[in-house]
Amino acid sequence: MGWLQNWVTSGGLVDTVIVITLFEITGLLVFYQQTKRGLKPRDFLLNALSGLCLMVALRDALTSGPWYVIAVWLTLAGVAHTADVALRLHQRRG
Repeated sequence: MGWLQNWVTSGGLVDTVIVITLFEITGLLVFYQQTKRGLKPRDFLLNALSGLCLMVALRDALTSGPWYVIAVWLTLAGVAHTADVALRLHQRRG
């Protein structure tokens, strides 16, 4: 098995993407807090949380995590996504 295949199948690639995403979220939060410009946290946090939950579920699936842990992460992703859509619809109406 090549190093690239091993990096992907061991969850290393997903770990890298999770870390990059956490840096991105942190940067967006700090930028907004300091400047009051850019994306408001309410406009991206639920979406980011949903994506992070999906990434953790993928990592657990790649590394043979227990099915019920994968199910929890997928459920949390669905809840965050549903909350994000509901919030966007509510903001659009108001």
